Amino acid sequence: MLRLLFALFLLLQNSYACKEGYEFCKRKIADSHAINTETLSIPLADNRRLIHSSHMPNYKIIKHDPFLNLYLVEDKKSFPFPFKVNMFLPLGFAAVNEKSAIEGRITKEQQGLAELARFSEPLFAPSILLNSCCALEGIVTKRGIVQKEYLKRFLDLKMPAVYGDIGARFVQKGKSVVIESSDPFVDDSALQKGDEVVEFDGSKVALASELSQNILFGKVGSKHYLKIKRGSKELRVAVVLSRLYGGGFVSDTYLERFGLLFDDELRIIAMKEPYHGLNIGDRLIEINQSSVAAQSDVRLLLSDAKKDTYLLFERNRFQFFVKVN
Repeated sequence: MLRLLFALFLLLQNSYACKEGYEFCKRKIADSHAINTETLSIPLADNRRLIHSSHMPNYKIIKHDPFLNLYLVEDKKSFPFPFKVNMFLPLGFAAVNEKSAIEGRITKEQQGLAELARFSEPLFAPSILLNSCCALEGIVTKRGIVQKEYLKRFLDLKMPAVYGDIGARFVQKGKSVVIESSDPFVDDSALQKGDEVVEFDGSKVALASELSQNILFGKVGSKHYLKIKRGSKELRVAVVLSRLYGGGFVSDTYLERFGLLFDDELRIIAMKEPYHGLNIGDRLIEINQSSVAAQSDVRLLLSDAKKDTYLLFERNRFQFFVKVN
């Protein structure tokens, strides 16, 4: 009887969620244990939880996205009023945890996996971006906001997350979208650093965030056409989407295709298989005799390199070269 009354109480609370606004959302987060220290564990329908964590959760894992540190897991102790992703236009939203709600707006859209979205107000992480009806608009991490389109795609995928790639990273320069760096290890790539992308499959390109999302969400193996401006020339380029190897919470240096994963200080933190005698902990310090200090440095220098590239690593004060091609 008590359980029935409690369930009825929660149902009435849920019905008035929009009227009560973020106060209800704070209680819902607390009751569902959706935030646990550095981990988000958001209850969904069908006895599942959406988890954002840098560590593998202690649940039965349904699927995993290493690029965004997302897990979909089975939850035997399901929450009676789960969260859902809002795919309609929100009237407003806030970053919410058990104690507070910070209202604001997105000032910079998520730039693919290279740069997460930015908010108009200082935020605490982790927290959940919700509208006043407690529907998901995104999740707040230490690196920024993962927007709902990426959450929805992850949840809808039947297979583990795979993203498309054309071997380029983009930057917004005013009203133009420019290739910031290009992967020298893509066979027969016609894309170059500095190219302006004018069209994608016949549609005008205005935002780097939209172009990045179209490529990432595309089907690996599919063929697409870009119109690019290079100096005074306009070129039509055909590209085939390959599988993305790095980005988001995975390092993004273009060397991930060789199985090399780096931390922010360019130390190797993982190798998918042995590669030219490299070890975990080796630190990349130069590319073709130019110093590197960040992953963005690596991408930019590799953009200017030929396929035969010399990497200088350091291990216990001993330096050695590795040739990649």
